[in-house]
Amino acid sequence: MSSRLLSVTFETADPAVAGTFWAVVLGRQTIEEDDGVLVPGDPTQVGLRFVAARTAKSEPNRLHLHLTSTTAEGQRRTVDAVLHAGGRRRGDGPLPFGRDLYMADPGGDEFCVIEPGNAYLEGCGFLGEVTCEGTPAAGRFWAAALGWPIVWDRDEQIAIQSPSGGTKIAWDGPAEPSAPRWHRQHFDLVTTDVESETQRLLELGATLRPARSGPVTLADPDGSEFSLRRG
Repeated sequence: MSSRLLSVTFETADPAVAGTFWAVVLGRQTIEEDDGVLVPGDPTQVGLRFVAARTAKSEPNRLHLHLTSTTAEGQRRTVDAVLHAGGRRRGDGPLPFGRDLYMADPGGDEFCVIEPGNAYLEGCGFLGEVTCEGTPAAGRFWAAALGWPIVWDRDEQIAIQSPSGGTKIAWDGPAEPSAPRWHRQHFDLVTTDVESETQRLLELGATLRPARSGPVTLADPDGSEFSLRRG
C-alpha cells in the first residue's frame, strides 16, 4: 500500500481567487471542493489545492513554487500572464528578464519564474519545482513515502522526482528539525487504505498528530504536518 501526492495545499484568504489564478497561469482546470479549490496535476506535474486560511499570514512561507522558462521571451509571457491574472512582482525597478524573477500570487504566496537555461530544472515541465525548507532527512522520508527516487543529494540540499519525471520537490534547509506544527502550506496525500498506510508512514519515521475532523494528520521527520485521506 502506498500514498499518492494529491496536492501541495495552500491556506489562503480567498481560495477561489487563488485557484483561478493558478489555473490560468498553469493552463489547467479547477475543481471546486467542499473546503476549497483543487487545480489538479497529472503524473508529471504536481497538483495544487487552495483552502481557507485558519490564521493570517505572519511569517514567510515554508515552501514556494518555481515556474520554468525555455527562452527570455517565454519568461516574459509568463510574467505577463501572472500580472494579467492578478499576481504581482516582488521588488522594484526594471524587470531583469533572463534572470530569476520573484513574484507573488493574489493571496501573497511567493513563487519564482526561473531564468531560461537552468540545467537543474531542464525537462521538469512548467511547474518545475516545489522548494521547501527542510532537512535531507525529510527528503529521504518523502522519497520512501511516495516511492519517488532521489535525483539530487548534495551538501544540505536534496530533491526527489516522480518516476514519470516532471516537478521536483526539494529541501534546502534549515539544518535542524523543528517541533511538529501545522503550516499554511502542506502536502495532502491520498490512499485506498488509510489505516494500513498510516502504519507504513509511521514505520518510515512519521509521527501521528492529535486527531482533527477529516483526514489523518501526521508529521514528517522535520515536524512539518501533512494530511492523509482516502481517495
